[in-house]
Amino acid sequence: MGLRFQGTVYPCTIGKTGITSHKMEGDGATPRGTHRIVGMLYRPDRMARPTDWAKPIGPLDLWSDDVNDRDYNKLVRAPYPHRHEQLRRAGPLYDLIILTDWNWPYAVKGRGSAIFIHQYRRPGFPTEGCIGLSRRHLHRIAPRIKHHTRLIIA
Repeated sequence: MGLRFQGTVYPCTIGKTGITSHKMEGDGATPRGTHRIVGMLYRPDRMARPTDWAKPIGPLDLWSDDVNDRDYNKLVRAPYPHRHEQLRRAGPLYDLIILTDWNWPYAVKGRGSAIFIHQYRRPGFPTEGCIGLSRRHLHRIAPRIKHHTRLIIA
């Protein structure tokens, strides 16, 4: 159906294995439930700050997805010896990231990390569990979203 925000429905993509009530690290699924928006990250070298509460993504910023690390499902900085996602990428996928509270701030090991709202690769192409939007739609929503806005995945 899409992502509904302030009365408009935006086409979106979800995880490659669909929606689940039993999210696990690496399963490629989007977790069902009501989640809150808890942050926003952006590439200051590629775009203007979308909101006054958005934080810039620096060249050393990473996201831990290593279930055996104490910083699992948190923003970390390089050098970082554990498994992680690079936030500052060559492509535009993570130029703007809206953070959800999935399994955060007190992560349960293995329950899944980093459920973001970010730019999709192309229409209809699934994510690894996140919500993907077109660049245009993501940039339209970002300045109007608030901390603790609900994200409901039915």
